[in-house]
Amino acid sequence: MSMANFPIFIKLKNCPCLIVGGGDVASRKVQQLLKADARITVIALKINSTLKGLVRNGLITHLQKSYEQIDIEQMELVIAATDDRKLNNLIAQHAQSRKILINVVDNPDAGTFIMPSVIDRNPVMIAVSTGGASPVLARLLRARLETLIPASYGKLARLISRFRERVKRQFPDIRERRRFWEHILQGPVAEMLYAGQDQRAMDSLEKQLAEESPYEDSRGEVYLVGGGPGDPDLLTFRALRLMQQSDVVLYDRLVAPAIVDLVRKDAERIYVGKERDKHALPQNEINRLLVDLAKQGKRVLRLKGGDPFIFGRGGEEIDLLSENDIPFQIVPGITAASGCASYSGIPLTHRDFAQSCLFITGHLKDGTMNLNWPALVQPQQTLAVYMGTHGIEILSRELIKHGLSENMPAAIVQQGTTGEQRTYITTVKDLPKIPEQYEVKPPSMIIIGNVVSLHEKLAWFEPDKS
Repeated sequence: MSMANFPIFIKLKNCPCLIVGGGDVASRKVQQLLKADARITVIALKINSTLKGLVRNGLITHLQKSYEQIDIEQMELVIAATDDRKLNNLIAQHAQSRKILINVVDNPDAGTFIMPSVIDRNPVMIAVSTGGASPVLARLLRARLETLIPASYGKLARLISRFRERVKRQFPDIRERRRFWEHILQGPVAEMLYAGQDQRAMDSLEKQLAEESPYEDSRGEVYLVGGGPGDPDLLTFRALRLMQQSDVVLYDRLVAPAIVDLVRKDAERIYVGKERDKHALPQNEINRLLVDLAKQGKRVLRLKGGDPFIFGRGGEEIDLLSENDIPFQIVPGITAASGCASYSGIPLTHRDFAQSCLFITGHLKDGTMNLNWPALVQPQQTLAVYMGTHGIEILSRELIKHGLSENMPAAIVQQGTTGEQRTYITTVKDLPKIPEQYEVKPPSMIIIGNVVSLHEKLAWFEPDKS
């Protein structure tokens, strides 16, 4: 099948380009050309505020006049972006008669080139086009690709360019050279760049070039990734990318099955779940396992529910990694308090109800809760209680004992952000009745404060209860 349009990239730095039209479409085309450092002239009787701002800043030239054929003389590229179809077609005829590149908005057949949707990771550029058949589809495809391509790919390309000739000299055989670059692009050096550790990445590349067998480094790396509160759509781009390239994943009870399913299909899965006093693996064994797997050269994903640094014991795990010089990176996740509150229509802070919010763990230790109770009963404050349902009677009793009104609104959000989410509204006094009455399933978040009263008005997420 033949191509309707041949994809090429054109250098336009300091090239004279003409755009006829002064509306929003013309404005978008101008901003695209500005990224290529083109020298832009806009012809239109009226221009919008964005174009006026560019004119004031000296970035473009505006000729307040009607288009004439002579205007395209000396131009190397023309875009017809008026709302007059006949005029756009006339401009196209004039440009083509002089072999000038011409794009006609909303009428690709009339021009000689089209403007694709672009993923910009300068100097890496990816263009997506449907040949003008569906610009909306092109934008959707671009959005999908944006989630797969880290913003730091440009830095990676520049690093490769800097070392390219040196690597070529060191590896004259093209197969060895390809093998070296594949090792760099899919290993710790690239991940260091993605994580913003530019100097470490450069030092590591230098070190590997100095080694006799640079692509035989047996040391792996560890990714400590926050899986969020349950909805897979809430994962970050970086989390998804690392989940897809990991060799082995360690996950626990709080990670939703739908999120575990997004891990690379052939990755080894190790359940290290913790449920109250039942641990599949003690924490110190998890820490050691991360080190041992990385030393085997594996890319290890430590997948945690919520955020790894909020009651996730992430600090303990990376401490041992650091001691053993294992490369690692941490990817934050949406913590359960934020996810459950947002999906149940309960803002954690609100100008009229709460100026602060405390994240606390209600996990029982020696049969009680060791909390700073006076600090928890301050006015205009929200309490977000993790792992609090087992000690809910103690929580209710002690808060009231230390001065919190027994009628203070409270909520239990079960399995927030998922299809199993249920929000139970009550008071601090009646909190203990909810788990018994409704058989609340873990994980659940308790939210206490006047902000809970906003739930009925602001609730928007209503999963199917059938």
